[in-house]
Parts: sequence; C-alpha cells; structure tokens
Amino acid sequence: MDIKEIQNLIRFVAKSGASEVKLEMDDVKITIKTGSDTETTIVQQVPAPQIAQPVAVPAPVVEAAAPAAPAVPAAETPANDDSKYITIKSPIIGTFYRKPSPDKPLFVEVGQTIAEGDVLCIIEAMKLFNEIESEVSGKVVKILVDDSSPVEFDQPLFLVDPS
Repeated sequence: MDIKEIQNLIRFVAKSGASEVKLEMDDVKITIKTGSDTETTIVQQVPAPQIAQPVAVPAPVVEAAAPAAPAVPAAETPANDDSKYITIKSPIIGTFYRKPSPDKPLFVEVGQTIAEGDVLCIIEAMKLFNEIESEVSGKVVKILVDDSSPVEFDQPLFLVDPS
C-alpha cells in the first residue's frame, strides 16, 4: 500500500463512524483508531465540577445555621418524618428537572396524589433525559430537591405518604 491508499482508508474510517479498524495484509498491518473514546471521557468529566460546586455552596450555609439552637430540633423533625413516609431516591447522577420543558407544567406538586408508574421528574445524565417513575402510590409530602439542581446517586428526591 502506498501513502495515498492509507490516507483514503483513514478518511473512509473517519466518515464511517467506526471507533477502530484493523487491516492485515501480507507484510503490512494497519490499525486505525478514531477519537470517539476521548470525546466520551470529556463528557464524563464535565458533570463532575457542576456537581461539586453546588454541593460546596450549601455546606457553608448549613454551617452558618448550625450555631443557632433551633437547627438541632429542625434536624430531628425530618428524622421523624422519614419514619412515616416513603423516600423516593435518585437512581442515577445527573441534573434534576421538575417539568418536561420550561413552558410545560410541573410533573408533581406537594399535596398531589400519585399512582405507581406516574412520572415524578426527569434526571438528565450526559445529554439523556431519564423519566423517573413512582414505585409507590400515595401523596407527595415534600420535594427535597430544587429544580435544575444536580443530584447524586441514591439522593432522596421526594417524600411520599403511602396512606
């Protein structure tokens, strides 16, 4: 093979979208790898700083409220609520959205009765929008996450009263 044939092969592989091509002939072995793996790594690195920044911001706010005496009883009240209610947690890491698009109504509101299988929110992860459905029936008591906020895996999102 000459240089022009190799260059044409590289162009063809790049246009085809293949991530890797190996060609073996009598005395020539060619392996062509495209940069698609690198792009995936960049996408995975972008959400990490977005998650770290908002998590760092609430921590000082909580610490500022911690010296006040009422903060301790307020922390005990949610512990009591957790025993009465079912907590719906995030199945993935991503960005939490309460509505399907900015001009649409909210999926659920506090006080609304939900059934098993109802869509509660959307979590965006790496440009994919995942609908989070309820696994229980009941009444939404509290929404624990603000709209357009980053969420972690297994982070509580909603409190539902099953009665």
